[in-house]
Amino acid sequence: MMKITGAEILIESLKKEGVDIIFGIPGGVVLQIFDALYNEKEIRFILTRHEQGAAHAADGYARATGRPGVALVTSGPGATNTVTGIANAHMDSIPLVVITGQVATRMIGNDAFQEADIVGITRPCTKYNFLVKDVNDLAMTIKESFYIARTGRPGPVLIDIPKDVSEARTDFAYPEKVSLRSYNPTYYGNKWQIKQAAQAIARAKRPVIYAGGGVILSNASGELKELAEFNHIPVTLTLMGLGGFPGTHPLFLGMLGMHGTYAANMAIHHSDLVIAIGSRFDDRVTGKVTEFAPKAVFIHIDIDPTNIRKNIHVDIPIVGDVRNVLIELNKELKASQEERDQCIRERGPWHEQVKEWEEEHPLAYKKGGKGIKPQYVIEKIYELTGGNAIVATDVGQHQMWVAQYFKFDKPRTILSSGGLGTMGFGFPAAIGAQVACPDKLVFNVAGDGSFQMNVQELATAVINHLPVKVAVINNGYLGMVRQWQELFFNRRYSGSILDGTPDYVKLAEAYGAVGMRAKSPSEVEGVIKEAISVKRPVVMDFVVDPEENVFPMVPAGGANSEMVFGEVSKEEKGKAAGKKERKGSVLPA
Repeated sequence: MMKITGAEILIESLKKEGVDIIFGIPGGVVLQIFDALYNEKEIRFILTRHEQGAAHAADGYARATGRPGVALVTSGPGATNTVTGIANAHMDSIPLVVITGQVATRMIGNDAFQEADIVGITRPCTKYNFLVKDVNDLAMTIKESFYIARTGRPGPVLIDIPKDVSEARTDFAYPEKVSLRSYNPTYYGNKWQIKQAAQAIARAKRPVIYAGGGVILSNASGELKELAEFNHIPVTLTLMGLGGFPGTHPLFLGMLGMHGTYAANMAIHHSDLVIAIGSRFDDRVTGKVTEFAPKAVFIHIDIDPTNIRKNIHVDIPIVGDVRNVLIELNKELKASQEERDQCIRERGPWHEQVKEWEEEHPLAYKKGGKGIKPQYVIEKIYELTGGNAIVATDVGQHQMWVAQYFKFDKPRTILSSGGLGTMGFGFPAAIGAQVACPDKLVFNVAGDGSFQMNVQELATAVINHLPVKVAVINNGYLGMVRQWQELFFNRRYSGSILDGTPDYVKLAEAYGAVGMRAKSPSEVEGVIKEAISVKRPVVMDFVVDPEENVFPMVPAGGANSEMVFGEVSKEEKGKAAGKKERKGSVLPA
């Protein structure tokens, strides 16, 4: 058998794992790897303009497809530039394999040119990482990396490959299976705990399902919908869970937490049973922990045992893959249908109360005036796409408006940085999604602050003919920072005013993209329609009301029942409440 280089082993191993796209930037110590890629037909390499962009693009690819995203960069600054992207994927449990070059093994620890201890640097923000010192270990390392990244609670894995390892030669045989003695995720929930959960659901008078990103990662949207409909239980989702349950469903309450809906937060606060599915009770969801669902029994389903009882006391914990657990839970509930039917009849007052909350404080904003309201832009994007788009967001006010006003009916259609809150994530993530889904309409809703953080990736979109549509919500501020400074710091706008903002139309054109601008509400629809019709990257500059705030809002440290509302007229509230379709009963016949 002919011996091949470590670089060739890497490429052949990636092909065995089904990798078709790599994002990255070359450099000195990975030239052997890039030489092996030169004539490669099965793997497409996307040259980004910054390594952070490569990591976020791989992340967006993973979120849109469910398959691990792959990034390839050089040593030193190339590797360290990926750290924000790796930490972002780690917080949101996104499967990522980041391959970094490293100086030759004999030079490690000698402060060689472009040396950085990327294994040590990323240890806290990876699921696992490897430094490959022997070419004979390379194939197995790659096999283990993809296995770790995609199984259990997914996450990023880093492989650091020294220059001499990529140059060394050996026989290539890709392992067929992986056996890691210390890594054995639990995929099936305890049957006794599932039975207890079914009994608690059957007895509950005021139940609420609170679901997160684990539903999407586990491909359990169908099972969640079945649980909610069969038992007639209202559903609220986290930011990461949006799309895991249809946003237009009559049982959907909207997002919960700091910028969640009044109905969702009040339903949780007054519930007697919270069914937490694939979520981690993070602080943006719970608010003041001691006052989060104070009268409720908690069921918590999660594949990661460290998530359970980390922030909230749980009465019925179930460790296991969300989809597998819900399949068994639904079976258990159907076996006692008579008890369930009686219980549903007794929940009538609960559903009436939930409806009252929805009508009392619907999502609404003050319309009118000459300026563009950012919420109106989101509503128009939703209307003109029919909701059939993948939407990547950056972080800030616009992110919350997307979560509130765009109704996500399908999983893997919102790509947003939840845990880390990374400005600059949305545009490269949208690029990754567009590469993965070339036939789908992909939008990036960005703030003028966030978009500038990775604006260089316009070149990547243009060169690769990726028709991503960027909607810049341009208010001239770091909007969420400004909102907090207005509400809690007496309008002392320290460091939040974006002086020197570029002309986004000219900027887009300079990169070879299409630039458009809307300054009045009457121009919004035309701009969006034209952008959708153009088969090229488009940057839409929406010059919006500079001091519009995101409401409702739970102040930091407050309870979710202590929501703050903006000044919205009764007429606007009435219009917003009337928009929620009142469909017929969702009870099965």
